Amino acid sequence: MEYTLFDDFITLQALLKELSIIQSGGAIKSFLTNNIVLFNGEKEERRGKKIRVGDIIELPEQNIIITLRKPDEIEIQHHLEDLAEKKRVASLVKQLNKTNKSKKKLPSKKSQSKEIKDIRPVRFPGT
Repeated sequence: MEYTLFDDFITLQALLKELSIIQSGGAIKSFLTNNIVLFNGEKEERRGKKIRVGDIIELPEQNIIITLRKPDEIEIQHHLEDLAEKKRVASLVKQLNKTNKSKKKLPSKKSQSKEIKDIRPVRFPGT
C-alpha cells in the first residue's frame, strides 16, 4: 500500500488513524502493545514517531506494508484545491453562524410571562 505524503512528515499515530487501521488516536497505545510495528525494518513503539517520504511501515500480523511516497504535480494541485475549498467552506460556515447568532434575540420578560400564562392546565366543566 502506498501513502502519498503532502507535508514534511506524519506521525505514526496519525498515519494509522488516517488509513483506518485504528479507530481513534487513543487506540494507538493498545495497538502498539498488542501488535508489532516495524519502521524501516526495526520495531517501533513510539506513537509520535515522525515518518517521512521513503520510509516503510510494516504490520506483519496484518500483512500490511505502507510505503510513503512523494506526490506528483497533479496530486499537489488537487491537494491545494481541496485545501482552498475547505478553507472557503469553513469561512462560509463561520459567517453563517455569526449571522444566525446576531439574528437570535432573547425574548423579553413580558413575552416570557405571557407564554407562561398560556401554558395553563385545561379545566373541564364539572370537574
